[in-house]
Amino acid sequence: MEITGVEAFAVNMNVVDLEDGGLSPYVTNHGAVEDVDRVLVRVDTDEGISGWGEMRVFLSPKTTITTLEDGVAPIIEGHSPFEVESLRRLLFIEYTNVDMFFSAVEMACWDIVGKDLEKPIYELLGGWTAPGTTTRRMDTEYDQTNTVDTAYCLGILPLEESRAHAATALDEGFDVLKTKAGRNWKRDVERIVAMDDEVDGRLEFRLDPNQGWRLDEAVRVGAALADAGVYLQYLEQPIQVDSHRSLARLRQRTPQPIAPNEDTYIAHNLRELIEHGALDVAVVDMTPAGGISGLRQLAAIAEDAGIPMAHHCAFDLGIRTAAILHAVSGIPGFTLPPDTVYYAWEDDVIEEPFEIDNGAIAVPDEPGLGITVDEDRAAEYRIDG
Repeated sequence: MEITGVEAFAVNMNVVDLEDGGLSPYVTNHGAVEDVDRVLVRVDTDEGISGWGEMRVFLSPKTTITTLEDGVAPIIEGHSPFEVESLRRLLFIEYTNVDMFFSAVEMACWDIVGKDLEKPIYELLGGWTAPGTTTRRMDTEYDQTNTVDTAYCLGILPLEESRAHAATALDEGFDVLKTKAGRNWKRDVERIVAMDDEVDGRLEFRLDPNQGWRLDEAVRVGAALADAGVYLQYLEQPIQVDSHRSLARLRQRTPQPIAPNEDTYIAHNLRELIEHGALDVAVVDMTPAGGISGLRQLAAIAEDAGIPMAHHCAFDLGIRTAAILHAVSGIPGFTLPPDTVYYAWEDDVIEEPFEIDNGAIAVPDEPGLGITVDEDRAAEYRIDG
């Protein structure tokens, strides 16, 4: 089997408004999200099997699409989609982390391989390794339901609205809530304390300022939360990237677990963070990692060091959501729930959108990614590059 072509196009999807049960505007340290551009990628083969991938837009839809179709495609065409590791090593663009552009193509290759072998991707990765598998014996057969717990995500909101969303997350069966922060550290502390009070400590919290604090502010956040009796599941990327020694000092001065995210987007950084004693949790993402294969490499480093992992959320539609579900299920080391904002999309481009039940999403059990792209629906949301 050979890859014969790569086609990429961009779609734009609205995020449901807060007053309608969604998250828009999803306010962060950097801006506010009301709608999101995504790039969908289809990889075709000479045997008529196609696979799908998805990634975020970098700089512009046109730039991303051109890089994929004119840069990546000619390098991998003629090769087998089974060769995901060797294809990663074929790609080299000087001065650029090409892994991020390869990730969606690599995802599509896994989809093709699974379809050809008639196996879901998590089985190809080695089988179910995520905690939380439910297996029920029924006479001589086993009925196995594989689900992945997820973390509810929330933008920066006024205190009382934050309280209400914490109650909603708990009512809907989530165990973990991640909220953005970084514009005012004192208000960030007030919000977390108020949300913890609202749910009587029955939720765990992740606090993500997206590099929004100075080191001294991060120290004070950790101390203030501890003084209030609030201990986070983790504090995500509290200070600027590439400040690994400062992260290590912060980790020594706070009881709150430190979880770099943007710092893990460069592969060798994870090992360096570990060597510096600068993290308690690794928050990773398959796109900058170079796809599922890249995640597997990072997971091996983290697991060998005894570092738990969670997967980042980047407003993922159904294609990448499926890939994340398979990856965190089939790759050892993902012991913490991935973030998700899937419940806030206005629509999706797959025929059967995912449902979140009691804070968890069922992992597709059909071959490959286990989803079918509705190309007519995708065309409705298509935007010009």
